[in-house]
Amino acid sequence: ALGIELLEGYEPTRIKALKPDVYIVGNALSRGNPVIESFLNEKVPLISGPEWLKKEVLQKKWVLAVSGTHGKTTTSSMLTWILEVAGFNPGFLIGGVPNQFKTSARLGQSDFFVIEADEYDTAFFDKRSKFVHYWPNTCIINNLEFDHADIFNNLADIQKQFHHMVRLVPQNGLIIHPKVKAIEEVLEKGCWSPKVEIGIEEGDWQALKVAEDGSTFEVSFRGENQGSIRWSMLGHHNVTNALSAIAAAHHVGIKPEVAIQALNEFSAPKRRLEYKGSLNNIHVYDDFAHHPTAIQTTLKGLKA
Repeated sequence: ALGIELLEGYEPTRIKALKPDVYIVGNALSRGNPVIESFLNEKVPLISGPEWLKKEVLQKKWVLAVSGTHGKTTTSSMLTWILEVAGFNPGFLIGGVPNQFKTSARLGQSDFFVIEADEYDTAFFDKRSKFVHYWPNTCIINNLEFDHADIFNNLADIQKQFHHMVRLVPQNGLIIHPKVKAIEEVLEKGCWSPKVEIGIEEGDWQALKVAEDGSTFEVSFRGENQGSIRWSMLGHHNVTNALSAIAAAHHVGIKPEVAIQALNEFSAPKRRLEYKGSLNNIHVYDDFAHHPTAIQTTLKGLKA
């Protein structure tokens, strides 16, 4: 759209003919790729996507990072939409296609930037999780389970990466999380920031009177009712996603009633229980869930 030339393939001579200042390398490229081998042989300047993002964009922003094994894309979309409805015009980078916006990323016109904070590794030359580069001010940890068995040996490997991120949250920041043993074990390793807990009928931010299918619930903060959500989303996992988004928005000054109003208008990103159509009275949905827990919670919401 901006007229930037695109080159397909990995032919080193063509790419180097562009003479860029720096090459940004995504984590899909590995050793053995011809252009990567050429870069290393000639010591050209390389930087990963997350590191470039930190230096050129995030260093100047209040970063709201959404991490966890499940629900990152949906919760990031919810939080971005709340900030948008509140008039903040946030920047964002979401690993999916949010229904409320025309793009998956934008710079925005405010001090706030919402980012989906992924625990997958950064680049072939940087095996730390991507979120280590984001230095969040407001940090959501939605949940924590074993995943990405191609790069992690066990849950403890993943917890170590999450604690690297926790170390970067400042004292004027906030960590938002449910009461989950794996997350609490991470925080017990050392935490220097305020924390709030979210949960269904437990924690600082609570969902009360939750419908079996998760389509309606009341929001309470430290014993005070904040309002009701009646929305198109399904599943108790989305109820806790909503609480995380409301708590993060509250941390940057957005009143819960504004957040609740925004979520009542919210619709899921693409491939998050997306209705595709019907044939012979059989309804077809497309869902991204690939982890056993995510599949179970999605099916539970549908059945209800």
